[in-house]
Amino acid sequence: MNPGTLLQSGQRREILVFVDLPDGELDDYGKGILSEASRLAKTLTADWSVLCFAGTSEDALTVMAPYGVDKITLIEGPEGLADSLEAQAKLLAAVTREKDASLLLLAHNDLGESLAPLLAAELESALFTEAIAYQLDEQVLTLTRHVLGAQVAENRTWSGTTPLVLTINPRILSTVVLPNVQAGKVQTDSWQTSASLALGTTRIVERIPADPLTVDVSEAEVMISAGLGCDSKGFAQVQELSRLLNASLGVTRPAYDLGYTEFERMVGQTGKTVAPRFYLALGISGSMHHLGGIKDSKRVVAVNIDAKAPIFPNSDEGFVADLREVLPLLIERVKSATGGAA
Repeated sequence: MNPGTLLQSGQRREILVFVDLPDGELDDYGKGILSEASRLAKTLTADWSVLCFAGTSEDALTVMAPYGVDKITLIEGPEGLADSLEAQAKLLAAVTREKDASLLLLAHNDLGESLAPLLAAELESALFTEAIAYQLDEQVLTLTRHVLGAQVAENRTWSGTTPLVLTINPRILSTVVLPNVQAGKVQTDSWQTSASLALGTTRIVERIPADPLTVDVSEAEVMISAGLGCDSKGFAQVQELSRLLNASLGVTRPAYDLGYTEFERMVGQTGKTVAPRFYLALGISGSMHHLGGIKDSKRVVAVNIDAKAPIFPNSDEGFVADLREVLPLLIERVKSATGGAA
């Protein structure tokens, strides 16, 4: 491997990025992994293209253009492919081999986490999961991830002599298009295996949407958290607001100590670290321990009666207000918009 390139025998190698399109739409995981793919390709001075399974609309594919996507390969598969991880892995591996790609990139979401080891086994490749950083040093790529509850950073190196299946930790994925990326002119082609393909013995038989009110807070997409600024009546109102907005409920250490909820919903360095798309902090002053647990949140909005509360400098938007006045009005506004239903 030459410095800064994925070259072997003088031939330029390719990075492939798998993008899932749930319900035919490009979600935040898809946008994030596309943005990361363009960054990684620039680091390695490599070409890159996208793999998707066929059956998606043209509109879903054209929205990838701002991320610099020029080429998308649509993989044809048998009926029932969406319910067979084994079959998906076999097809993705076959395309990777045929294109002689050096690296296959995935988001470390539920699907990527399940596919990655299957792909590595099919390709007989190296595997590195949940990467949070990478750096090119001379002729090797140094990959970093957190281990032991994010207390230790583990480094591994990849020289490019064998293919690599790489997943990226969702917490570092950003949907923002890099400023130096030019919109691509998306072209699609189809790929279909010539061999017969069995769906495998493992099948997805049912998909059950997660209940925001009971899902682990570390997996929550939208969160409302209550702090010491909420009394018992206020906390009941926060619970009602969470139900109306289909948001996950969290608490700070002081609120947990008051017995408002169980330990599993405590947010902070002594509780759970969270990274939702939206985090609403109600009556939370913003101690160092709590801020450390929400630092990866995409957007933080805070409401506190104390204008000097440390939560405000660490928020994207803040409001100085009394929750005893705000919560009833907010609940009334949401109910009028939703008819009282979640």
